[in-house]
Amino acid sequence: MVYSKRVSLLMGMDSLIVLFSIFSGYYILNPYVNTYSLEMITISSLTLLISHHVFAFIYRLYHKAWEYASVGELVTIVKAITLSLGTAALVQLLVSGHVYVRVLFITWLLHMCLIGGSRFSWRIVRYRFIKSNVTKKNALIIGAGSAGTMLVRQLLKNNDSELKPVAFVDDDMSKQKLQIYGVTVLGKTENIPEIVDSNGIEHIIIAIPSLNKHEIQKIYQECSKTKAQTKIMPMLEDIVTGKVSVNQFRDVQVEDLLGRDPVELDIQSISKNITGKTILVTGAGGSIGSEICRQVSKFKPDKILLLGHGENSIYSIDMELNNKYKGEFEIIPIIADVQDRNRIFDVMEKYKPDVIYHAAAHKHVPLMEYNPTEAVKNNVIGTKNVAEAADTFLVSTFVLVSSDKAVNPTNVMGSTKRIAEMVIQELDKHSQTKFVAVRFGNVLGSRGSVIPLFKKQIQTGGPVTVTHPDMTRYFMTIPEASRLVMQAGTLAHGGEIFVLDMGEPVKIVDLAKNLIKLSGYTEEEIGIKYAGIRPGEKMYEELLGKDEVHDEAIFPKIFVGKSVEVDFSQVTTLISNYEVYDTEYTRNYVLNLANNHKRILAQSMN
Repeated sequence: MVYSKRVSLLMGMDSLIVLFSIFSGYYILNPYVNTYSLEMITISSLTLLISHHVFAFIYRLYHKAWEYASVGELVTIVKAITLSLGTAALVQLLVSGHVYVRVLFITWLLHMCLIGGSRFSWRIVRYRFIKSNVTKKNALIIGAGSAGTMLVRQLLKNNDSELKPVAFVDDDMSKQKLQIYGVTVLGKTENIPEIVDSNGIEHIIIAIPSLNKHEIQKIYQECSKTKAQTKIMPMLEDIVTGKVSVNQFRDVQVEDLLGRDPVELDIQSISKNITGKTILVTGAGGSIGSEICRQVSKFKPDKILLLGHGENSIYSIDMELNNKYKGEFEIIPIIADVQDRNRIFDVMEKYKPDVIYHAAAHKHVPLMEYNPTEAVKNNVIGTKNVAEAADTFLVSTFVLVSSDKAVNPTNVMGSTKRIAEMVIQELDKHSQTKFVAVRFGNVLGSRGSVIPLFKKQIQTGGPVTVTHPDMTRYFMTIPEASRLVMQAGTLAHGGEIFVLDMGEPVKIVDLAKNLIKLSGYTEEEIGIKYAGIRPGEKMYEELLGKDEVHDEAIFPKIFVGKSVEVDFSQVTTLISNYEVYDTEYTRNYVLNLANNHKRILAQSMN
């Protein structure tokens, strides 16, 4: 109904109600005796009619969507009716010197019942009699707090929603058996499986935005015992700011189950290190490098240099940043290989960056086992080229993106990353540039992560291949890894190896099982196959060696490793001669060097 017709209809209906109410009030008190003058009845009726419409417009009673009426709308009705009756009483007093209190009280009651009833009947008709064409599915809401009740109210109001809330669960004992909007709190999270079975639940909605990662994991373990699809409600701040609506749920992600509570960063120090500066990111097209670019861009540098070898990936991140930040700062894509020393020095001389985040590297463990010379060229020589260029052109801070595989490495990739750490630590001893390294575990969603592989295997019907039932890894998200790299740059004094407290390691087989469940399948439908440990892989990863650990964090959940003395002449020998070494010799050399096995190293060279 258009606005003008809606207002006309409401005004006409209210006029009839007002006149009916006041005449009924007079009649109910004296149905047979002509106690009241016609003049007084007429004056009272006209006064009440005019004042009602005036206050109705003041309180916007003709502008409200009454199908969504609630307590707030009822309060406005009470105010408008009471003030209009008060006006009529004042007119009676002025005209006749007397207020017909009983008449006006009956009129007020009739007025309230009829005006309120006419408005709220719209809501009753909408909820009770207008049936949706959408087939409703029973939903269980986890959390009977402010978010959960907001969600239930929204679902009940929305006829087009496919979900029908039939029960709450909440661990608060004071809420047990209570009804909220007609939906009962049937139990606690430990009762989820039986509540789902007994109520025909097809969807479970986690509606507790304040949950930490451990609590989400605990709840999801109960949800995974059912066949219901589990989703999670968006954050309240996203709802309030209008980014999403209450009923725009998302699927539970593996990041929700395996991530840790994020580390709070020192935004002020990061801003001081980046805002208005020239920032160079190597490997800018990769998973970590591109996310570092996104995080850096939030702090509005003067220039950001996107350096990478692959033109497609650099083009992609260049377009993404230009679409979002064009005109706010300069974005410069640079196609260059870190192995090309002359090209790297030319770039440094031309742009003279203030901070370098060196993310360019070969990271795939089995591939580097077959190609150790390439691992040395890219991870060691490439790092050396960029680091020495940084030293030459007086870059303030150089941050190397390293790996937990650099600790007691059993593979070529981890060994070359450890040697890269040695290179920058040696250079830091006599440089004005602050050289630091940052180690972290597996990154969820990165190109080298196991998760994309598992997802592809699930999509093709399985089985999911896991190397070993006891294989464990640390996990973190790409944005968090990137923010850690940026924070490390602000904490740097030179020569440190920074490590994030990554919480508890996760079994890869548990990760596979969660991904299968999150994809809507059972473990029996997809299957899990154990393929055996691949070349160079360890059963578990470490973040710091025993001789590298400082007991206390220098920043919340960020630790710094001690510098370990190494014979750098062995690194120099590798850099000078790696091109003439054969594959097997190179593999043994880098493994022994990274593990500081001087005696074994000497034997392998003889």
